Amino acid sequence: MAPAARRTCPWWVPAAVLVLTVGQLAVATFVPGIDRFEGKAFGGRLLAYPVLMLVVPAVWWLRARRTADAGSAPWGAFALVMLPFLVDVTGNSLDLYDTVVWWDDLNHYANWALLCGGLGLLVAGRLEPGWVVVAVTGIGAVLAIGWELGEWFTFIRHGTELDTAYEDTLGDEVLGTLGAFTAALLLARRRRGRPARPVG
Repeated sequence: MAPAARRTCPWWVPAAVLVLTVGQLAVATFVPGIDRFEGKAFGGRLLAYPVLMLVVPAVWWLRARRTADAGSAPWGAFALVMLPFLVDVTGNSLDLYDTVVWWDDLNHYANWALLCGGLGLLVAGRLEPGWVVVAVTGIGAVLAIGWELGEWFTFIRHGTELDTAYEDTLGDEVLGTLGAFTAALLLARRRRGRPARPVG
């Protein structure tokens, strides 16, 4: 009996994630009178989030143009990289940040696991399992620090959360790094037994 065909993520999944994210951002930015969106820099997010969501696909596409054996687009990895932005915006749309005490903490852990899982899928094939853990966790830690700097610059430094920002920032960076570490362990386990692809 022939082995079952390997399932791959279709292109429309990351496309749908992008459309749903931008749609909610547009509502948050242009529809007046919705208190849950006030003071959270949604105008800046409307510009930044689509760019950040498309950076990885754009880099992959530019590299694929120069590489003959790039293969089909890794739509699943792209979707994982984009999902945290949709989760973040949806959490604001449903007012989960202000009504569910643990939502922000879960968000940082799970979103970094998704983000770094997607990034890890793109790089893990060229690394040994031990280096997958180091690389993916390191990428996650750096991105967690960068994210917190972005939050501070855009809405914390002049907002109402300044008094609790230090402790919250440290906690968010730890949770983001733990999420990245979780993704790294799963990717390393998946990587075991598979030969590393040569860097080309």
